[in-house]
Amino acid sequence: MSTNSIRTAGSAAPSTAQTTAQTTAQTAVAAFAAILLGSFLLYGVGFAQPQQIHDAAHDARHSFAFPCH
Repeated sequence: MSTNSIRTAGSAAPSTAQTTAQTTAQTAVAAFAAILLGSFLLYGVGFAQPQQIHDAAHDARHSFAFPCH
């Protein structure tokens, strides 16, 4: 048996391409989750009825120079 057949037959470590693809996919999922959370905080809470919650979101938008008027 050659060393190549042993490597393919056994459980080998993932290749660099597979690891990069997994890392890219994990980064994309994390970025999407962050965008959803941020959107909820800026828009969802900004339209909330309790005045204190609305004012907090409003002040946060202004602190990031985000137009809201």
